Amino acid sequence: MLLLQAACRRPQILAACSKYGNLRASTTIVNWQERRQASTEVAAATHLANTGGLIGYWQTLSNSTPVAYMQEALTQIHDYSGLPWWASIVLSTFLFRSVVTLPLTIYQHKITARIEKIALEMPAIVEELKREAAMAKQKFKWSDKQTAVVYRRSIKKQWQNLIVRDNCHPMKTVIVLWGQIPLWIFQSVALRNLVYLLPDPTSLQAQIIATEMTVGGFGWIPNLTVVDSSYILPVAMGLINLAIVEVQSMTRTRPATRLQNIANNVFRGLSVLMVPVACTVPSALVVYWVSSSSFGLAQNLLLLSPEVRRAVGIPKTASELEQPYDQLWLKIQKRARLLDEAPADKPAAK
Repeated sequence: MLLLQAACRRPQILAACSKYGNLRASTTIVNWQERRQASTEVAAATHLANTGGLIGYWQTLSNSTPVAYMQEALTQIHDYSGLPWWASIVLSTFLFRSVVTLPLTIYQHKITARIEKIALEMPAIVEELKREAAMAKQKFKWSDKQTAVVYRRSIKKQWQNLIVRDNCHPMKTVIVLWGQIPLWIFQSVALRNLVYLLPDPTSLQAQIIATEMTVGGFGWIPNLTVVDSSYILPVAMGLINLAIVEVQSMTRTRPATRLQNIANNVFRGLSVLMVPVACTVPSALVVYWVSSSSFGLAQNLLLLSPEVRRAVGIPKTASELEQPYDQLWLKIQKRARLLDEAPADKPAAK
């Protein structure tokens, strides 16, 4: 329905651009609030025409304030940079991820390193608590069950004390997701709005932007408002996402837990499932997804370097690889069956 609407308005868009040239109406957040209010009737009519709740959900998200800010930011980056739309999308992706997800990823690595360090203190604490529990059992005539309960509570309390001391609660290790997922959603929906002339299809600015996107592509996808019929970008996105999962798996120095294996398989499945999804959406979104995934892969590879980790303040740990890139290449060769076996990893000295 939205594609048909955009196609029907294309003669109007071309006429408007011919009449007004490169005119760009200046907008503010107040303008966006007015446009979202004006599009409420359109959203309601669409929702009534579709019995499912998915359309209503997309309308709510499309008209939300964070998406409006993101649309405005994308438009401003394009205007001030003077780049074609495909390059503006790549530039904005790298900019937003550098400001939001990169600092969070570095912080996540710091928390993980602190947890690994305090874990090394636990064996001595455990031995001391065992002796104290044995003495308490004899002194207070506790049963084995009572002693075990007190012992477990003491271990848990000591672990919590170490976490508080070093400010490294394990829940902080997933902080990247709290920044990366909303950013990915808001930028994806904002680009979708720009392609489909939302939230106000009658806006001259929306019509001009949509027209610019029809000629703002590159190479085999000159029109960013249509799908990539060559499937090059969707397949590239899937391969890059799989590479991210495999790099994280191959650079792990300890045997993977059952939960980690499950998570790896889930992300592998999602990487494959996203390929057919990317084949059905406008190329502007796929350019963003490929750019975001490429940044993520480069970020992960960069943070393997001990020199980079020290430069950003990540503590050195026993599990850190001394020569991560050489060892990663050996594991890639092993996966590709170019070598019979890869040498064992050499963790850094304590």
